[in-house]
Amino acid sequence: MTDREYRILIIDDKPMIRELLCLKLSRLGYHCDEAGNANEALDWMSKNSADLILLDEKIPGKSGIMLLKELKQSYPGTTVILATSGNEAHNEPEVNDYITKPFNLDEVVLSVEKTIAKRMLEQNIKEYQEHLATVLRGLFLGSIETLVFTLEAKDKYTDGHSRRVTKIALAIGQTMNLPAEDMEDLHWSSLLQDVGKIAVDQSIQNKPRKLTIAEYEHIMIHAKIGANIVKHVVNDRVVAIVEHHHDHYNGTGLHQEIAGEEIPLGARILAVADSFDAMTSDRPYRSRMAIEAAREEIKRCSGSQFDPVVTDAFMNTDAACLTS
Repeated sequence: MTDREYRILIIDDKPMIRELLCLKLSRLGYHCDEAGNANEALDWMSKNSADLILLDEKIPGKSGIMLLKELKQSYPGTTVILATSGNEAHNEPEVNDYITKPFNLDEVVLSVEKTIAKRMLEQNIKEYQEHLATVLRGLFLGSIETLVFTLEAKDKYTDGHSRRVTKIALAIGQTMNLPAEDMEDLHWSSLLQDVGKIAVDQSIQNKPRKLTIAEYEHIMIHAKIGANIVKHVVNDRVVAIVEHHHDHYNGTGLHQEIAGEEIPLGARILAVADSFDAMTSDRPYRSRMAIEAAREEIKRCSGSQFDPVVTDAFMNTDAACLTS
């Protein structure tokens, strides 16, 4: 949108003033609409949108200041120039600029041009900041993802684990017909679930014998550490999924504070996907399980470790989608 395409709503109780302002601004390429009082203005705004409002301070019925506050509350992105008598000082935070009556049309045009230019600059800055934040977020997430894959690649027992878990989790999500937003959350949380293992002692993680209670507790710190690592670059939903992906459905997991459907759905899906991949992969202390045996183990733990609804979706997911 260029400044010559802006739509301006002129709110003034005097038809002659509205007509004069419309004529002047229309000749400059602006699209102008009119309202004679607060009710007309609110009715017009409920059906249309204005980029800029020229508002007379003294209109009949609801005052211009009262209307201003209502407009800003309902349409916060709207820019407002307030026309005043010039006898009183104003410092309304909702007002973008002031013009005094009686009007000097050249001053009105100057105020409109200046206000629109400022609005366009602010919009450009906001868009640039949002774009920059998105780029930086993508770079940071990408670097974390690379870090996870690099750490996994150094260990023959975990190499490719996050990618496989992501594939399995997304397959379950598709079976459950999750909306796109939930699938996106599931995608990122699956890839980032084990980033906290950067803080785990590798000698314990790769121990060829059964872990002690203390060693198991040490490994399980990765869920909370991972959530803290990613919390500044992902939404709160993804953080919660990463933090709770080892929670048991019945609440019996290590140091667990929530249970059942209080556990984020993504975490309940991830619990199944993560466990299935772990069971069907070689580990230092055991060989991999057969796929059907692993599926039966997931089914056996339905209602205890795993959400029954997620378990049913997992069992109904094409087995080909669950293996690499």
